[in-house]
Amino acid sequence: MKTNRQFSQRHEAQTERNLVAALLTQRTPEELRAFLKDLCTPAELQAMADRWAVVEYLQQNLPYREIHRITGVSVTTIGRVARYLATGAGGYALAVKRLENN
Repeated sequence: MKTNRQFSQRHEAQTERNLVAALLTQRTPEELRAFLKDLCTPAELQAMADRWAVVEYLQQNLPYREIHRITGVSVTTIGRVARYLATGAGGYALAVKRLENN
């Protein structure tokens, strides 16, 4: 994704922490939505929304082909989301759990 920029791993980690900190400053869903609209292209934001929709359908145990039919998301992406849901960093699972508890 990056072209002609060489950041050290330490610098990359710091920029990621800075982004996370900026996300955490948003206090309402409307503020976060505005921040994301400024940060992301419409296509990037739609891709994230699509992935989140895939998580919801995977939680319902729908087959990949059915999720693809409903969402238009590629079966490859659906598989990737499923893999991260099962064995990723835990972010998807935590969000699902917290939303279920609300």
